[in-house]
Amino acid sequence: MENLFQKINPKQLNFNVFKILDDDWMLVTAGTPTHCNTMTASWGGFGILWNKPVAFVFIRPQRYTYLFAEKYPGLTLSFFDEHHRETLNYCGAQTGKDVDKIAHCGLTPFQTESGSVAFQQARLIFDCKKLYFQDINPAHAVDINFAKIYPHNDYHRMYVCEITQCYEKK
Repeated sequence: MENLFQKINPKQLNFNVFKILDDDWMLVTAGTPTHCNTMTASWGGFGILWNKPVAFVFIRPQRYTYLFAEKYPGLTLSFFDEHHRETLNYCGAQTGKDVDKIAHCGLTPFQTESGSVAFQQARLIFDCKKLYFQDINPAHAVDINFAKIYPHNDYHRMYVCEITQCYEKK
C-alpha cells in the first residue's frame, strides 16, 4: 500500500465536494480484509465538527453494509476514476448477502493503518472512525417531502465519522 498511496492532510485536498459525492460516487466499506462489505453511495458530506475533520455517511438499515458499519469501529470512503463506473454501478445494485461484489469487480482490498478495509484501485480514500450516529427521524423534517424520499419508511442512519487518515493515489 505504501507504494500506491501517499498520506495527505484532508485540508490540503482540492476538489468540489458536491461533484465528488453526487457525480463521482464512493464505496463505503466496513469490516476486515477477510470479512467485509462495500456499497456505493452518493449521499454524504465533509466538514469540521467537534474540532475534527469529519465525514457524514448515510446507510439504510436493510443494507448488508449496515451490519458491518454497526459491528466495526471504522469504515472507509473510497473514490475511483471514471473507468471504474461499472464497479460502482454493480456495488450499488447487488447485495453482499448474495454475491461477492469485491471478487466480482476485481477489487483488491487492503487493511489501512486503523484496521479498516480500502481498495488499491481507489484514487482517494478517507479512513474514518465512527464518533456518533443518529437515525433520520421524519418528525424532525422542516422542509422536505420524506414520503417521496422514503416511501417505505426505510430511514437512513447517519454516522458522523472522524477522518483519521486520508490517502491519495501517487
